[in-house]
Amino acid sequence: MSGDGRRAGPPLSRVGSRVSRAAVDFGRFVRTARQAGALVVQPRMGFGGPAEMRAGLTATRNAAATTAGTITLDSYTRVGDLRAVEAALRDGADLNGYPIVSHPDAVTGRVLAGLVGDDFPVQVRHGSANPVDIFRALLRVGLSATEGGPVSYCLPYGRTPLETSVRNWDRACEILCRARESGVEPHLETFGGCMLGQLCPPGLLVAISLLEALFFHRHGLRDLSVSYAQQTNAAQDQEAVLALRRLCAEFLPDTRWHVVIYTYMGMYPASREGAYQLLGQAAELAVATGSERLIVKTEAEASRIPTIAENVAALEYAAGAARRARPILISGDFAEDSQVYAEARTLVEAVLNLHDDMGKALLIAFRRGFLDIPYCVHPDNMGRTRSYIDQRGRLRWGNIGLLPLRDVVDTSYAHALSSAELLRSLSYVRRKFDEGGSADPISAQGVHR
Repeated sequence: MSGDGRRAGPPLSRVGSRVSRAAVDFGRFVRTARQAGALVVQPRMGFGGPAEMRAGLTATRNAAATTAGTITLDSYTRVGDLRAVEAALRDGADLNGYPIVSHPDAVTGRVLAGLVGDDFPVQVRHGSANPVDIFRALLRVGLSATEGGPVSYCLPYGRTPLETSVRNWDRACEILCRARESGVEPHLETFGGCMLGQLCPPGLLVAISLLEALFFHRHGLRDLSVSYAQQTNAAQDQEAVLALRRLCAEFLPDTRWHVVIYTYMGMYPASREGAYQLLGQAAELAVATGSERLIVKTEAEASRIPTIAENVAALEYAAGAARRARPILISGDFAEDSQVYAEARTLVEAVLNLHDDMGKALLIAFRRGFLDIPYCVHPDNMGRTRSYIDQRGRLRWGNIGLLPLRDVVDTSYAHALSSAELLRSLSYVRRKFDEGGSADPISAQGVHR
């Protein structure tokens, strides 16, 4: 039994084959936890074997924290290569996640039975630009919470045309709405605040997170979460999350939504001390900004897939850090007119003015360079924007390309990173936390006025 009284379910071999149909409302669980003053912490956990996946969910449920479960899918399922999944299952090869489309529904039902309930929802995480079959599979086993987005699960992950991804996500959102037939409100989380994980200025992350949420909303989804990935400067991150909360209040007034913080998604500290310090700061960011949920990372992130025990240790550490943290005092509209808010709102309004259909608006925005992800090599990304880390560790625009930010961002300079500077920027957070905060940012050399 855990510290909060939860009990483990029986092992997989003793669970019946009936598929779970319990209607568990993910968004309501998070809201209830927030009312109780708890931060929901969640792992990024997925295993190919049903028994190990059940063991991971059981350990997450029984952690000394307020937890949500995760079933993260394997990379073959993500790209729709189900033949490769079948071969791996036949040959007994390891998969780097749970193949929910390929495992029989009765098997997944046994994985979930006795674990999923009002006090422990499970979210399916996948990374797919075509999640139609994934959404059908999760609904068949009684799950109704997942995540992703037409932009955030397309541009960083392959060469699927953005137009194809938007079309796929149109259909996927329609399918997810069917969860209401079982009496539960489906929940969808945008991954848009985590684009490429690093070196994307917060104004653009906030804008994409909100734009994907608006895409979901216009497809009939009414219970959403918006994401933001911890970046290189704690003060700038607070500014960004408060801007995101304010924009959601302004653009999604008739929608239930919450904010999920991702512990840093780039090169993670290699030292145990650095890894936990960074995780602790992510928990502090969540509490300070009133965010409701945190995706944790573990001490093993720099080198390998973490064990179940390492995931539980990270969950409990983050929960402890959250209990010790304090929220900052904010006004009713969540934030002042900060630089991040000004950039994000300008980008959002520019995209919304392109077309009434959100999918078409996103396509036009990327085609015209109104949205342009720094260092993203996808063919549908214009690739003119660049960023750098300034002397305070804040992410700034070095080149805004065709982004409609000329009245918002100081464009009197341009900062072109050399390949060596780019690599050094990518390792900035790792060096900062492994070296006890002594990592130097990229200097202002190469700035042309």
